[in-house]
Order: sequence, then structure tokens, then C-alpha cells
Amino acid sequence: MSSPAIQSALAQMQTLATQAGGQATKGQLVSTQVGQGGFAGELQASIQRINRLQHTASTKAMAFQAGDPNVELNDVMVDMQKASVAFQMGLQVRNRLVSAYRDVMNMQV
Repeated sequence: MSSPAIQSALAQMQTLATQAGGQATKGQLVSTQVGQGGFAGELQASIQRINRLQHTASTKAMAFQAGDPNVELNDVMVDMQKASVAFQMGLQVRNRLVSAYRDVMNMQV
């Protein structure tokens, strides 16, 4: 992995860590506004992002296996881990939604 790529990845990780901590980076506003599509729209957008990550990881893995000199193993592994983490997050969200639905359905009225 080249030095600019490492610096780019490091900057992205720092930005994500800052966002996860709830702090705004310099010159950046943190938006707390709910999307226009509501919950269903946000859920669909998240599923599409997970799908894109999995597709990108799969494409890079195939290119690496085909011997493409522009694709490095560490890039393939990082993309596969990103896709795996995103999928696991989506799975946990789904499990929590199903659990919440069951709780609401089992409530006595």
C-alpha cells in the first residue's frame, strides 16, 4: 500500500472515529436532521450501501485472483472486512427490529 493511500485511510479512520464520538471535525457541522424518506428510506439506503460494499469487495477479490497488477492483497482484505462488518451490523439491526416487533406484538392492550 502506498504512502498516500495509507495517509488517506488514516484520515478516513480519524474522521469516522470523530463522528462516532459525536464531535464535529474542523469546519464540519454534524447533521442530526432525519432523512426525508423516513425510517424505511434510511433502512433501504443502508441495505444498498451494504450491497455496494459486498459487490466492491467481490469485484476486487476476483480481479486479484485474475492477477490484476493494480489490485493488492491488503486492499482486497480491507474491503472484505468492511463488507463483513457492514453485513454484521445490518444483521444486528435486523435482529433488533424483529425483537422490538415481537415485543410490541406481545403487549397486552
